[in-house]
Amino acid sequence: MPWRESLSPVRMERIALVCPLDAREPMLAEVAASAAVELDLPYEPGDGPEEVQRAAEAAVVHGPVAALAGWAPTAELPALRKALEPHGASAVPLRRPRGVQPPTRLTGEDRSRQVPRLSRLLVDTYTTVPYSNLDPARIAGVAYVVMFGMMFGDAGQGALLLIAGLLIRFLKVPWLDRYRRTWLFIAGAGLAAVVFGFLYGEFFGPTGVLPVLWLEPLEEPITLIIAALAFGAVLLAGSYVLGTINRVREGGWGYALYARSGLAGSLLFVAVGLAAWGLLTGNTIVLVFAGAAALVALVFIFIGLFVEAGGGPTGGLQASVELMDTVVQLGSNLVSFTRLAAFGLTHAALMMVVWQATTAIWEPNWRIIPAILMFLVGNILTFALEGLVAGIQALRLEYYELFSRIFLEEGRRFRPWTPATGPAANAAVTPTAPAERHLP
Repeated sequence: MPWRESLSPVRMERIALVCPLDAREPMLAEVAASAAVELDLPYEPGDGPEEVQRAAEAAVVHGPVAALAGWAPTAELPALRKALEPHGASAVPLRRPRGVQPPTRLTGEDRSRQVPRLSRLLVDTYTTVPYSNLDPARIAGVAYVVMFGMMFGDAGQGALLLIAGLLIRFLKVPWLDRYRRTWLFIAGAGLAAVVFGFLYGEFFGPTGVLPVLWLEPLEEPITLIIAALAFGAVLLAGSYVLGTINRVREGGWGYALYARSGLAGSLLFVAVGLAAWGLLTGNTIVLVFAGAAALVALVFIFIGLFVEAGGGPTGGLQASVELMDTVVQLGSNLVSFTRLAAFGLTHAALMMVVWQATTAIWEPNWRIIPAILMFLVGNILTFALEGLVAGIQALRLEYYELFSRIFLEEGRRFRPWTPATGPAANAAVTPTAPAERHLP
């Protein structure tokens, strides 16, 4: 499958299942076996062989023909039509109803349910990807583990997390089954922590076991903060790109042009970046360009908010307040990423205290025992506290700073009609009584 197709939900087709009146139940038995159609039924679908008869009675009848509408993945329609041919039935394409969003079925969704990916869990916990939107699951997974690793950079403690994740995945112990879906969170976060532990030179604290490959957090906090802001700016830029693509898909270029998470919002973000560059370099020309870009972006955002609010004096007031909120929110979103450095510094400071206390107690006599206890207890407490904090903060940044720009609405998950069919449903049936719903 081309990589571009894997970024979007599976293409859906609006269809009508059409068959002779006396072939409704055999046709529906084939549909249930295919697991390829979500039927539009006037009731909440159930399970069991009797469900086939209920659906058959809900079909719309016109003379000798019965029909049911629904949704099906485009790629599965040829196989479905072939399965329906022996019953004189077929799946006929229909025009998509205006204002109706097709259900979402994500690429590789069946495989993900068997072995859930970290990236898939992150997005599904937040929302169901709307049918028209891009699926940012892969990018979200990478961003999450990098943010966690930056805050929890310790090769020793990260290795423990990695081992714990692998044990949860492969150890066949009944009480671990409830945690099986989280193994990728744990293993991915542990691997990232190991990488940053090597960069920071941390192995159960500043023990000197590893050389510093990049920086020591407590020695160069400003560099770490700048790196966190730069990484946050890259993530925000990516979220604006994905948000703009989604706004175009949702309402066209006109809608995207005035959206806060579309072209206008992206231009404002670029203007802030140019302003920062101009201030750092003292370049007046760049500052002028930044001011002009910001003004244009704010005008377009105001127009979009004004129209969305319904116009008039009340709409103008509401748009003005929301415009100010947009500017403040953009700055706060970027500053939020400083927590990557802040919690990285906290972790390094706690481990420094633990290591210094351990070395202060250590003597080649009975004091070895309290020194070892200090080292173990300090690592356990830091591991538990910082692991929890880093996991929550990475999730918060992902949801509030990134996903809030990518998604503006919630999708509807594709639910194929798959009742359990018994021999009675699959056998040839006698013509049933006329359905209650008829076309004139």
